[in-house]
Amino acid sequence: MRSIWKGAVTFGLVNVPVKVYSATEDHDISLHQVHDEDGGRIRYQRVCELDGKVVAYADIDRAYVDEDGQTVVLTKKDLEALPAEKSREIDVVEFVPSDQIDLLTLDKPYYLEPDSKSPKAYVLLRKTLEQTDRTAIVRFTLRQKTRLAALRVRGDVLVLQTLLWADEVREASFPALEEDVKISKKELELSSALVDSYSGDFEPEEYVDEYQKELRTLIEAKIEAGETFDVAETFAEEDEGTGGEVIDLMEALRASVEKTKAARKDAEPKAEGKKTGGKKRAG
Repeated sequence: MRSIWKGAVTFGLVNVPVKVYSATEDHDISLHQVHDEDGGRIRYQRVCELDGKVVAYADIDRAYVDEDGQTVVLTKKDLEALPAEKSREIDVVEFVPSDQIDLLTLDKPYYLEPDSKSPKAYVLLRKTLEQTDRTAIVRFTLRQKTRLAALRVRGDVLVLQTLLWADEVREASFPALEEDVKISKKELELSSALVDSYSGDFEPEEYVDEYQKELRTLIEAKIEAGETFDVAETFAEEDEGTGGEVIDLMEALRASVEKTKAARKDAEPKAEGKKTGGKKRAG
């Protein structure tokens, strides 16, 4: 595996340098559009709608179009100047009970690898999450987007799993479910018996994508039959960024705890003042 991002998990004054790796990969076979006579690739050109000219990728910027049709062009320099684009930190916002994470909001997972001479800070964070049964909610920037994510433990590895924002999850409202449906005791018993007959332990490796398996068999058969064209392409990936070092873990932990306690102590008088202050009654 090759890392796609480097940075550090930060909470309080604690800094845990990490490398980020994609935790999953797509096993689907890539199919391209080609000319049926000679196997030549069919490619799409980037054409400007105003002058009809083909535009080079280097000359393409991004833009926002408002409701009135006004186009605001955002150059690469504009986007790079945004504060979030320069951040190499995975900032912990809060630690929450793991069972409060809605599975529907979980998106793409990433593995985190220690990126320092000593993995002590990494292991300490992992053991703390395990012992407290907590998941860290974090913010970080990846590929020009600010993301919310859940930092949790999987075996001996810290996993960063991006979360959908609250407004990206649709509300489910189905009129049929609002009806009062009566289920008899006998129907529930039979249904439960059917579930029991299918019960077992989940073993992911036992399941195979049959379509991809048959597709691969078909491709191999065509190769053996000589039904091929000589077309080759290469792809490359690049690492990004650099990580940091943990200077003094114990001192950072102590200072962070003291800082948090002081902040809460300062906030208590304000909170009490709000509770005692009532609204005036209308005369």
